[in-house]
Amino acid sequence: MIAMCGIVCTDCPAFIATQMDDDEERKRVVERWSSYGVSLRPEDVHCDGCLAIEGKLIYFCRDCEVRQCGFERDVANCAHCGAYPCPKLERHLLSAQAPEARVTLEEIRRCLEG
Repeated sequence: MIAMCGIVCTDCPAFIATQMDDDEERKRVVERWSSYGVSLRPEDVHCDGCLAIEGKLIYFCRDCEVRQCGFERDVANCAHCGAYPCPKLERHLLSAQAPEARVTLEEIRRCLEG
């Protein structure tokens, strides 16, 4: 499962902690992400993946402008968008501190271009 921005949700520690229903892992996520300036409590770490329309999402995923844009444009992820890469995505990738997300999107884009 790949988020709009290219983050692989199934590799995300919040997704993993949720799927395992593991409170200790939720605590580790909070500790790890606090070093990035993310303010969470263990009880906030509930996520079924960024592509979930209903269900569990961490607040910053629910409010993510890249995620919302992708749903509005009806694309599987940003690599499928005609405006790729856009300034909104670029800002997000810089702030998300997830360089692997860009690599994922570029790989998808190469496959689409054939």
